[in-house]
Amino acid sequence: MAAGISIVVAQGDITEFEGDAIVNAANNHLVLGAGVAGAIARKGGPSIQRECDEHGPIKVGEAAITGAGALAARFVIHAAAMGDEPASRESIADSTRSSLELADEHGVKTIAFPILASGVAGFALDEAARIMVGVIREYSAAVDTMIEEITLYGYSASDAETVRQVVLAG
Repeated sequence: MAAGISIVVAQGDITEFEGDAIVNAANNHLVLGAGVAGAIARKGGPSIQRECDEHGPIKVGEAAITGAGALAARFVIHAAAMGDEPASRESIADSTRSSLELADEHGVKTIAFPILASGVAGFALDEAARIMVGVIREYSAAVDTMIEEITLYGYSASDAETVRQVVLAG
């Protein structure tokens, strides 16, 4: 990759990530409900939802950035891959790209992503991961980015292994 973004895979709870930013698999209303968003709300505290309320709603495919409250990261980037519209290949790609652009605008060097739309949105994990890895590699080659490392999280060991296989195959 020309710009040098390295992609690593981790297994576990994304809210434990110690880096510049984590990405929330958000709905376009930026309401922190279940899944990754719920974990971020519980562990990060109410300030994150208050900031989301100031930003939202946004369009499906866009992203917004907030502080990270009590989390170890500095920022939470809320990638809206679903909401008023169901998750799609396009919404996953667009919200991934929007997240990378926001990360660059805020000087983020290390960022962690869940696999967008693979939870409550019901998108196949391997397909969503392939879309995201493709966008990350395309972005890395096309943009003079400050991002040095992206960690893709799989919550379970089997999810992390699926993501690892996608990264290796790409």
